[in-house]
Amino acid sequence: MSGTVPVSEVNPLKTKPTTHAVSVDVEDYFQVWALSEVIKRDDWDVIPLRVERATKTVLDLFDRTDTKGTFFTLGWVAEKAPGLIRDIVSRGHEIASHGYDHTKIFDQSAEEFRQDIRNTRKILEDISGERVKGFRAAGFSLDERSPWAHKILREEGYEYSSSVHPIAHDHYNAPDAPRFASHPLEDDQGFLEIPVSTTMLAGRRVSCAGGGWFRAMPYHVSRFLIDRMIHQDNQPAVFYFHPWEVDPEQPRVSGLSGKSSLRHYLNLDRMESKLEHLLGGMTWQRMDHVFGVARLEEAA
Repeated sequence: MSGTVPVSEVNPLKTKPTTHAVSVDVEDYFQVWALSEVIKRDDWDVIPLRVERATKTVLDLFDRTDTKGTFFTLGWVAEKAPGLIRDIVSRGHEIASHGYDHTKIFDQSAEEFRQDIRNTRKILEDISGERVKGFRAAGFSLDERSPWAHKILREEGYEYSSSVHPIAHDHYNAPDAPRFASHPLEDDQGFLEIPVSTTMLAGRRVSCAGGGWFRAMPYHVSRFLIDRMIHQDNQPAVFYFHPWEVDPEQPRVSGLSGKSSLRHYLNLDRMESKLEHLLGGMTWQRMDHVFGVARLEEAA
């Protein structure tokens, strides 16, 4: 990612942003990385779905807080719950791709990745009737192990990716990647990589992107870190979470390691109220609107 051109250098922000980007990774509880040590891909078809009800909880929460967002959705989920996709779009949100079945990019060949993102985009567009512009890799797995990914995304018609969590972490491998929106293709200034948010604290990158960090931290700490990034860096926040994180009644899966169990189940019962506080206290919008992708499309 050394050839990236920061968007902040191309279009420097003169004032602090007041609108921020919120996204939802639409997958069911049994499809997440932390549970994959016990629940295998072949088991998915026999497990009752909870993602439809949980995502509708998120949609109602967005309605209450006057929030619009981007829903990065698995193609597998879209095929199982097409009515959910149409509901998301009818409420004014953006549909984007999360790949077909949560396979990480570094576990695919370049051609497997191409077929995955092409197939998923077609599924989502056929169901929603909307053009899919954005992509998020499963597990933020776009890193130096897949140097071809951005080029393939562009060739397949995507306008942006939000597939990097630029911190040091056992699940992610991009601690030196740009912290803010950038142009990852040197010969194409129209395609964006939009990482989720981090801030600098005592010389270290600290996540303020949402997900498990947001569940684990006291609300005032999360809000402090988000505000710190906004005021220090003059950049919009890029926040994410999952529908299963507002589903505290989901089944408890046995056989997990202590670490995986803690990561997945911690504070599920508090997540919806914390989200309502955050979303109600700031202005949140779709990824394509915050980063001008929709405007670029209209001008093309």
